[in-house]
Amino acid sequence: MLEHFFQCPHCWEEISMLLDMSVKRQTYIEDCEICCNPIEISAIFEENELTVFAANSIEQ
Repeated sequence: MLEHFFQCPHCWEEISMLLDMSVKRQTYIEDCEICCNPIEISAIFEENELTVFAANSIEQ
């Protein structure tokens, strides 16, 4: 597991999430621990390194 810090796209606070490095490509929805709004998390790992990370609002 990798702890990754980033800014919430809703409240702009820095938060962290644990990412499972054994899953090479992952996309899922998780709520912000500060404002509770949903965030779409996308991560790609190559050779046990995080190469792509995105945290986007799913609200339109």
